[in-house]
Amino acid sequence: MSRRALRPNSARSAAAPIAGYGALNGILFFSYNRTLHLLNSASTTPSSSSTTSGWKTFLAGAIGGLATFVVSAPTELIKCRAQTDIPLNPGAPQPNSWTITKQLWREGGRWGLPGLYIGGGVTSVRDAVGYGFYFWTYDALTTTLHSPAESSLRAHLITLCCGGLAGCATWTSVFPLDVVKTRLQAQATRSLSASSIEERTERPRPRVWGVARVVWRQRGWAGFWRGLGVCNVRAFVVNAIQWSVYESAMRMLAS
Repeated sequence: MSRRALRPNSARSAAAPIAGYGALNGILFFSYNRTLHLLNSASTTPSSSSTTSGWKTFLAGAIGGLATFVVSAPTELIKCRAQTDIPLNPGAPQPNSWTITKQLWREGGRWGLPGLYIGGGVTSVRDAVGYGFYFWTYDALTTTLHSPAESSLRAHLITLCCGGLAGCATWTSVFPLDVVKTRLQAQATRSLSASSIEERTERPRPRVWGVARVVWRQRGWAGFWRGLGVCNVRAFVVNAIQWSVYESAMRMLAS
């Protein structure tokens, strides 16, 4: 396949995640901070705060991750559709994210709005568990590494490293779920792209356990971890920058 043919596929699959990423992080950090505040306010034994901070951080992160399901499930479904939907006519225009959204709504048939949330169950579990580890890892690492007398450069480097490692911990903790989620959504969108209504109704809706069994039969346990290396490289860079920007913004707002 030529480089010219590859470029539109990459660009058209990026619009939905880019559009949803700002909203997702806004929901995530707002939900996390509010939940952590409520948990700390509900504590009646100040002396036990050192022993409960870990589970509070994890729980607040999990609730924040669960809240992002509203945005993450449809945007990732649209991304999967954009990457796998190849027009039968080579001369046909490539659909953009808005076109794909309308197609999913229309072709979902009896599913309607829930058609945009195919795979939403496994997505919500992935986000809850992953972001629980995300905030817990970042908090544990920064608490351990930061010191009162450190320089601003050292503090910035610690934030970068801890943010990157938190991103890696997130994806490592939930990568098998993400593999199943991606296959589930890709298979569902292929079913919705059937050439006729009759063919569409004959195809059963893919299920989580069915997809997981297929992965196991094809590649065994290793099949659930394919691509983790490159995913963690991306996660380290993205989350190092994200946490650095977040901490800098919070300091500016506090001053």
